Amino acid sequence: MNLSGKIVLITGGSGLLGRAILRDLLKRDAIPVNLDITKDDVGVKYIHCDVMEEKSISNAIQSVIDEYGVIDGLVNNAYPRTADWGEDFESIKPESWRKNVDWQLNSCFICCQQVIQHMLKQECGSIVNIASIYGIVGNDFSIYKGTSIIPPAAYSAIKGGVINFTRYLASKYGKDGIRANCVSPGGIFNHQDKIFVENYNSKVPLSRMGSPEDISPSVSFLLSDESGYITGHNLVVDGGWTAI
Repeated sequence: MNLSGKIVLITGGSGLLGRAILRDLLKRDAIPVNLDITKDDVGVKYIHCDVMEEKSISNAIQSVIDEYGVIDGLVNNAYPRTADWGEDFESIKPESWRKNVDWQLNSCFICCQQVIQHMLKQECGSIVNIASIYGIVGNDFSIYKGTSIIPPAAYSAIKGGVINFTRYLASKYGKDGIRANCVSPGGIFNHQDKIFVENYNSKVPLSRMGSPEDISPSVSFLLSDESGYITGHNLVVDGGWTAI
C-alpha cells in the first residue's frame, strides 16, 4: 500500500483500535498523528485533542498544518461516551442520549468539516470513518443472555448516521479529489464476559471475535493510493457476521 510520507490524523489513537491503526500506518511508512486526550505508547507524533471540544479540534488541526503543511488522511476513530453508556433503553436519559450523539457523531462532522477545508486546497485527501456492523444490522440480543452487557441504543443510531454521512461526503467531494469511506468492524475481543465471547463465537462464521490487527489493514488500504477509485464505500470486516 502506497502510504509513504503521507500525513494521517487519527482521533482516539491511544485506544484499543487506534493503537493498531497507528502501528499499521507506521509499518507502511506513513506519518500518523495521534489526536487524543491521552498520549499513546506507540511512539508517533502526538497532539492533545479533545474531540468533545470544537476549539480543541481546531487547534490540533492547525498544529498539524503548521508543522507539515498538508493533511493526506483523516481517521475518525475516537469513541467518547458518558458514564451511563450501556443503560437499558427505557432508562436512558434524553440528556445522556444528546451528549453521546454530540460527542461521537457531531465530533466526526466537525473533524471532517475542518480537515476538508485543507484537502480542498490540496485537491486530494482520504477520510476513513470508523462505523460498526450495528450501523448496518440490528442487534442480536441473544448473544448477551447470561451476561450483564446491554448494547447501547445510541451506538446503533450513531454508527448508522456515520455510514450515511460518509456517503454524503463521498458524493459531494469526489469531484474535488477527496474520498470518504467507512470501515465497519464486527465484535472486537477485549476480555469481555466469557459467556458473551462464547455466544459470539458460536454465531459468527469464522468462529472468533476480531482483533484490532484484523481491522487496521483495511483502514490503511482505504487511505492508500491503491484504493484511489473507491469512495462512498462501507468496508465490513466482521468475520462474516453480516453475511448470515
